[in-house]
Amino acid sequence: MDENVMCLSCNECGVQNCQKKNSRYPAFCPTTQKVQDGELEQLNQIYAGPEEDGRMARTAARIEAEYYCQKTRVEETVLFIQKMGYQKVGIATYVGLLPEAKTFARILKKNNIQPYMVICKVGGQDKCEMGLTDHEKVRGGGPETMCNPILQARILNREHTKLNVAIGLCVGHDSLFYKHSEAPVTTLIAKDRVLAHNPAGALYSKYYRRLYE
Repeated sequence: MDENVMCLSCNECGVQNCQKKNSRYPAFCPTTQKVQDGELEQLNQIYAGPEEDGRMARTAARIEAEYYCQKTRVEETVLFIQKMGYQKVGIATYVGLLPEAKTFARILKKNNIQPYMVICKVGGQDKCEMGLTDHEKVRGGGPETMCNPILQARILNREHTKLNVAIGLCVGHDSLFYKHSEAPVTTLIAKDRVLAHNPAGALYSKYYRRLYE
């Protein structure tokens, strides 16, 4: 097959036959071109099996089916924690969203779930100690603590949390947290200071789309 065709992905697909099952897969479709022999059968065994990956997949699907367009993300997160039987849940939060994170922690406690919160500035290290210059600070001329997502993850690992909830971590810092967290991670809030923490607004807005298109 042509190399340029093989570089195409779901981005170029207008069919979505993998969801609708009412058409034909495009020539470049990952379902037909990227899935290895026996891989779907192997994954089906995982999803249908008794281990955590399977239980998580089925629990998420059941919540979607039962509460579709009825529950908020906060409510769905609490339901997921309850149905999975998790007792201790980590919260990795951006310090600027600490009030929201504390509200979520109170909601967890009300539902008999134990939260353990670690803010992004844990460790209190100045940015200059972590390889940045004074000119690379938000406000130079004085101390400014850098986010420490790896330490956030390590502390929650030591607390043996069963699920970690990310609230407003910086782009990139969130990636480091996900990478180093031993427990599964779900995101409650994606930080976007410009759009009131609604990053999808830039995708809906013609103004923001014009900036990139």
